[in-house]
Amino acid sequence: MPTLADPDAYDIDDHPSSSSDDGLNLDDEPESGLAGGREARTPRFPGEDRTPTTERELKGWYFAGLAAEVYAVCGVGSFAPVTLEQLAREAGVLRSDGVTPCIVPKGSTPAARYIVRSLFSRADESNQCVVYPFGHMVSSSSFALYTFSAAVFVQALVLISFSPVADYGTYRKRLLLTFAFTGAIATMAMLLIFPSIYYIGSLLTIIAVVCLGSVFVLLNSFLPLLASNHPTVTAKSRSLPSHPGPSTSTSPALTLSTSISSRGVGLGYIAAVSVQILCILLLITLKRAHFLSESTPLRILLLLVGICWATMTLPAVLYLRNRPGPVLSIPHSRLPPFLQYLTFAWSSVYTTLLTALRLRQTILFLIAWFLLSDAIATVSGTAILFARTELHLSTIQVALLSITATVSGIAGAFAWPRISRAYALETKSTILACILLMEIIPLYGLLGFLPPIRALGFLGLQQPWEIYPLGVVHGFVMGGLSSYCRAFYGEIIPPGSEAAFYALYAITDKGSSAVGPAIVGVIVDRVGSIRPAFGFLAVLILLPLPIVWRIDVKRGREEAVALSKLRAPVDVSVRLDEMNGSAAEGLLGGRREGA
Repeated sequence: MPTLADPDAYDIDDHPSSSSDDGLNLDDEPESGLAGGREARTPRFPGEDRTPTTERELKGWYFAGLAAEVYAVCGVGSFAPVTLEQLAREAGVLRSDGVTPCIVPKGSTPAARYIVRSLFSRADESNQCVVYPFGHMVSSSSFALYTFSAAVFVQALVLISFSPVADYGTYRKRLLLTFAFTGAIATMAMLLIFPSIYYIGSLLTIIAVVCLGSVFVLLNSFLPLLASNHPTVTAKSRSLPSHPGPSTSTSPALTLSTSISSRGVGLGYIAAVSVQILCILLLITLKRAHFLSESTPLRILLLLVGICWATMTLPAVLYLRNRPGPVLSIPHSRLPPFLQYLTFAWSSVYTTLLTALRLRQTILFLIAWFLLSDAIATVSGTAILFARTELHLSTIQVALLSITATVSGIAGAFAWPRISRAYALETKSTILACILLMEIIPLYGLLGFLPPIRALGFLGLQQPWEIYPLGVVHGFVMGGLSSYCRAFYGEIIPPGSEAAFYALYAITDKGSSAVGPAIVGVIVDRVGSIRPAFGFLAVLILLPLPIVWRIDVKRGREEAVALSKLRAPVDVSVRLDEMNGSAAEGLLGGRREGA
């Protein structure tokens, strides 16, 4: 989660003052490639759209990002897993006999409701709620975990396969809007999912999560173009030497893209928390309606989230320019264009992986990041389901937990840089501190197994209120891990191949997030409770600790620089870095789990 940058640094939201160098009004659409009498920069490929970036276009980009952020926080982070679990519970039966429904309809007799309540009051693994999708028995909790595990796996495959489309051809804006509206429609369609067809809800969730990840990748592909065509950047670029040094870390385009991305993060979280509060108010109102099914209010909330996703994307339809990329041309290839894109995407990943295997420190970090990102995603999903099914938090309380973690994450994004400076912590030391803090969450859950703690009736996640301090810890840690891991990785990759290696970083993130939830789902199915999964989480969080500790940053940097001098940059970096001026992959997507 990047920290929020000063929004006035480049006058992104406000008109430039009269004393500005360019004297531009960014609300006015430039004509004939000119801005305020200044020529647009030199084209970097035939047919490039060099129209200077306007405030209106930036607003379109911001709205598309905050619309997706609403689903990331309110959907994936709150109501989607709870809704899937509730639908499965309403369709499920008790494991003990395979006949007794887990939830008796509200119209049933008091005697029937008393019997089911009695069974669940002394529930064990034989009386857990189970369903039989495709003939296999799974608990209602693990059904939601398996769904998100499948979603992030499919998402990783889709992101690899279509990534070149984000940088080549004329499909950039069209794909962005297609994925956004498809995800929004899939989310709204959850209203039509009744307990009898609960498994269709799983399919819709997978579609929405895949669309969410694709939207963020496409937004990332717009970011360097918006920055490099911004009037402030083109003006500064003309004043730079004709042959700048090899370092681009302080280039105007990279600085501005970071500022734009950071503002997008802040606006996204503000929008997500606002919609979350609106959902809580709506849920309080819906509770008075006394629906026969408890999943009905949840499905109405997802309808609202989907509507917000769709309507907030509309400014992107109106304001965002297409910004086409160069035509992808593979010499001597007779494949159809679609297959050319597909083979190019997978071959690019393969080439980058072969390069990374020659860098020991980089590979060590990618292994650690694989484990760490899996732990992050699994802790988040497991905590929500544990709060819902074993601590019996209401939907409103789960939403408040999500808000707590989000606000804590924003605070952590501000606090960790200050903590690092105050204690003179290196980036690696800060990451290690974050890992150790996150270990508190599963260890605290395991305290509930100790007989003296159980006798107290509180501590060890025995009372609902105990989950909220852990939500603060989780959010605070995430505020540091996302940005510091990205910065740490950036120090040990070859100069000139940043985008290719950040693509590998993102693929590692998405691919790993499918493993942990699936393992937790198996544990829940075998044991009948989520609490034993805290043991697995405790081990999973600690696994990357010694790997990160062993990484030698100085040696890794030297190896990366030496390799970059021996070979040309990887193809993917050429298309992103040299044409767009910065490695923007993941500036938005790297801060959330599973999406």
